[in-house]
Amino acid sequence: MDAILEMRGITKEFPGVKALDRVNLAVRRGEIRALVGENGAGKSTLMKVLSGVYPAGSYEGEILYEGQPMAFRGIADSEARGIIIIHQELALVPELSIAENIFLGNEIARYGVIDWPETRRRTASLLAKVGLRENPDTRVEDLGLGKQQLVEIAKALSKKVRLLILDEPTSSLNERDSEALLDLLVELKTREGLTAILISHKLNEVSRVADSLTVLRDGTTVASRDMSDSSYGEGEIIRDMVGRSMSDRYPPRTPRIGDTVMEVADWRVHHPTHRDRLVVKGVNFHLRQGEVLGIAGLMGAGRTELAMSLFGRSYGQGISGTVRIHGRPADLSTIPRAIRAGLAYATEDRKGLGLVLADSIRRNVPLANLDAVARAGVVDEHREAGVAEDYRARVNIKCASIEQETVNLSGGNQQKVVLSKWLFADPDILILDEPTRGIDVGAKFEIYSIIAALAAQGKSIIVISSEMPELLGITDRLYVMNEGRFVGELPTADATQEKIMAMIVTSGDQTHGPGETIRA
Repeated sequence: MDAILEMRGITKEFPGVKALDRVNLAVRRGEIRALVGENGAGKSTLMKVLSGVYPAGSYEGEILYEGQPMAFRGIADSEARGIIIIHQELALVPELSIAENIFLGNEIARYGVIDWPETRRRTASLLAKVGLRENPDTRVEDLGLGKQQLVEIAKALSKKVRLLILDEPTSSLNERDSEALLDLLVELKTREGLTAILISHKLNEVSRVADSLTVLRDGTTVASRDMSDSSYGEGEIIRDMVGRSMSDRYPPRTPRIGDTVMEVADWRVHHPTHRDRLVVKGVNFHLRQGEVLGIAGLMGAGRTELAMSLFGRSYGQGISGTVRIHGRPADLSTIPRAIRAGLAYATEDRKGLGLVLADSIRRNVPLANLDAVARAGVVDEHREAGVAEDYRARVNIKCASIEQETVNLSGGNQQKVVLSKWLFADPDILILDEPTRGIDVGAKFEIYSIIAALAAQGKSIIVISSEMPELLGITDRLYVMNEGRFVGELPTADATQEKIMAMIVTSGDQTHGPGETIRA
């Protein structure tokens, strides 16, 4: 085997936790190797060992790169050898141009002065390699997420990358941008001999582009296979990831749907800075007790904007329309009033908006209902700890203790803390925006089970998701949104991905009245 990389017997310990236990990973030159496992399995820790974030001496085991033993002391060391990591959270400076971002820290200079003409020329050449035609002077903040991801790859190419590591590269991309990125990865492998490690929870992506696969579970290597082996499919990968068979990825449930709980009529929302731009265009919908209602649509359709504007007008301006909850007009004009009206909103951006990452689980869980853990306006730490311990057990938050900082939890466990925060507020209506983004299949099943249990208790739930199989697997009824309007409604039992996409594609050619929908 012509291995460009071998990691042998890698063991990494933190106080009280063995994150990696004698992990082995081998990557052949010119291949795409997928690295999969549940959140917390050790994938990111292993890549931090490889890149020098955890420097030589802080772990046991050895790293051989291009046949030579390596002892990286930091990221600069690994990058100098052509090992480049593109993280899930992009490391671009939005206010700077594409050219400035690509050569940031690696500037092209003559006599101590940046050579801008040469910088722009090389940037244009790199952009052409990744299929972008943007002007090198375009600011990164003016690009969509898909193009930003391609800029990150161009930046890696500028550093003469030999081993590219992509950590969940499509987690924030729509289907079209995801396909373009994966096609580019295969093209770079074929055209330039690029070697890559792809970390992904999306097994369809792994099956599509990976030549081989390594599975980590609980900090150990449990499988290493060639994807050409037809006997090793998604079911076998999931079994290795979670340690058990998951023949059904969605928990069974028998819906018990009651009367209408929430009615929204002619809801209109203008852009927060461009008042003349209508983002949500006369939406009408209703939600019933015990119902799991899905909102499908492409990225940019207005789903998150709708949800945030309903939740205390936390998005937009010039908002109009009416909301009735339990048959009475509801005041949702501020977030505290929305919470008192029985609403909760779990944001798609759990790290930026859903959690105080530097704080503990104990501090995060009661945040949406502090009055319930306070005496005379002062938080009672014993009550706070009791609530956190209760929800730790209820939703199975895997952690060393409730004093653990949420920043150190896996994505799935962070999401459970977000859900715990809103469940403690005891809402009647939960809006869950991309509730399983960046979460592995095992943790997804746990989140789905929580949703099913809440619906069984009579809670009403709205799920926004870019994963159509997820919506088809857990919801009772679907609305389809496109360009700020609801363009379709149908029972999930009658829905297919093809029907949903047909509603989206054909809606642009049809004229509707305010909030009018096409029914399947």
